[in-house]
Amino acid sequence: MNKAKEVSTSKFHGLWALTNRELKKWYKEPVIFFLSIVQPIIWIGLFGKAMNLGAVFTSSPIQLPQLTPPLTPQQLQQLGAYFANFQDAIMKDTFGTTDYFSFMSVGIIAFVALFTTMFSGMSVVWDRRLGFLNKALSTPVSRAAIIFSKVLSASLRSMFQAGIVLLIALMFGLQFAPTFNPLNILGVFAIIFLICVGLSSFFIALTIRSTRIETPMAVANLITLPLMFASNAFFPTKFMPDWLQPITQVNPLTYTTDAVRQLTVFNTNFAQLGLDFLYVGIFAVVVSTIGIFLSWRFLSK
Repeated sequence: MNKAKEVSTSKFHGLWALTNRELKKWYKEPVIFFLSIVQPIIWIGLFGKAMNLGAVFTSSPIQLPQLTPPLTPQQLQQLGAYFANFQDAIMKDTFGTTDYFSFMSVGIIAFVALFTTMFSGMSVVWDRRLGFLNKALSTPVSRAAIIFSKVLSASLRSMFQAGIVLLIALMFGLQFAPTFNPLNILGVFAIIFLICVGLSSFFIALTIRSTRIETPMAVANLITLPLMFASNAFFPTKFMPDWLQPITQVNPLTYTTDAVRQLTVFNTNFAQLGLDFLYVGIFAVVVSTIGIFLSWRFLSK
């Protein structure tokens, strides 16, 4: 009994030791840690505010034709109020919120998660080339723990950056829905954790046998942008071309972004929220299982 407990403790100790090593490479390097904080600020501040679609309706007044008789000041005021409400109605119908920045800033959370997890595959290649993988494989730590430590560290880093994104977006004017509850933030972190487990396992599975750093870089460049733009991160899928909509409906980032919006900027639809968590959870379990199976079979010195 004691021996079984010892082995179990050793497995978790090895997983934590490897995860802590990955995290130390992040938070003990001031430049890398600083950039990981600055990156979300840049995306929110530049990319977020630059795509201000709400300004399309307000940046320049509509030039009405000269009417006979001319409109009175009171009629002009009523007409202006009508068009102001018309703008809100269009934005609400299109994006589910009257503020596009709130819609898009939530999409940046998925964007940051994707770009953080894509480096997981590169980490395996570097460990192999630097000789650390040989040492790790020579220890009693299981190969699954070696892989999952990288998955776990990428997920924790992404959750940290997601928190930064929410704070910065709030400072820039993020508008929460009336149904928002501070406890919903726990749900945001939960869905980010699930998608990061799935994506990180996915990138590792694709590059687990690679010995050249160029391979995971090429894979990441090929996959990341199509994954991002074939989702609802920046634009609603219902307005995309017919040939693209089926792709967005199987893209896990679509369900992740929708879940975060349901928890923050939309009036929560619990049925849709449950579907989002179910889909992303299944994706995480299936892909991480495949990654662990591949690590048992192909992870070598």
